[in-house]
Amino acid sequence: MFKQGKPLLRAATANLELSKALFAAAEKTNSPLFIQITESTIDYAGIENIYGIVQELEKRSSIPVCVHLDHGRHPSVIKKVISIGFKSVMIDASHLPLEKNIASVKKVVSIARKKGCSVEAEIGALKRIGSEGQALTDPEEARHFVKETGCDYLAVAIGTSHGAHKFTGRANLDFERLKEIRDLVSVPLVLHGASSVPKEWVQKCNKFGAKIAKAKGVPEESLKKAIKLGVAKINIDTDLRLAFTAGLRETHRKRPENFDPRKAMLLSQQYVQEVAERKIKLFGSKGKA
Repeated sequence: MFKQGKPLLRAATANLELSKALFAAAEKTNSPLFIQITESTIDYAGIENIYGIVQELEKRSSIPVCVHLDHGRHPSVIKKVISIGFKSVMIDASHLPLEKNIASVKKVVSIARKKGCSVEAEIGALKRIGSEGQALTDPEEARHFVKETGCDYLAVAIGTSHGAHKFTGRANLDFERLKEIRDLVSVPLVLHGASSVPKEWVQKCNKFGAKIAKAKGVPEESLKKAIKLGVAKINIDTDLRLAFTAGLRETHRKRPENFDPRKAMLLSQQYVQEVAERKIKLFGSKGKA
């Protein structure tokens, strides 16, 4: 679905409105769409429901679409989504010791290969990024990991973090580490926790009643540099959530008489599409469908 030097936005969906916005952004920019579903979304919406929405939108679209399971940790869920047609899955065993992580990924690779499904794996841990940097991806371990697992692409930890509060001060990503990893592994690299958390979206949320304090993300210039150093897939869920929330809050504040949930989410859909279009252009996948 993607190769080195051809970065793609990875955008998560959890409902009809998010899905429609992401498809609209990809179609308007003529970009491939890498749309992902998490285990928590499956718990929330049901796999048949959320996958059915994406399938129906894909049938009506002319752009290339890859449906991906993100951060899969339960073997039963991973096997299920592979069996029903997902084109890509992430097995996240990064919380395990290296060799156990490798063993877990190898099992998924062996199942996925039979169905023509790609496999993403992760080494390092975003959530444990600390002052000593012990959770960052070790380049030599990454080389060993890719060789042993046969994974199709690798998520690495270079200092990013999930959520809206990624940094207390200036963003400090380890680009030298990223370059070392790129030189040692042949598969495309993935950057999780890469939302920029734009101030205008945080301010818009807060203007209409949210309380999102001291939120800070990855600067767009840092993302451009990461792409030049080999990152081919970039995850930006938080930015989409901020846009969706801003639209909901603004609509309820400006139109308190509205009680139609379909109308309540129209502005959210518009805002998510705007953010997705901007990211597609930033990452360079516009016109690549």
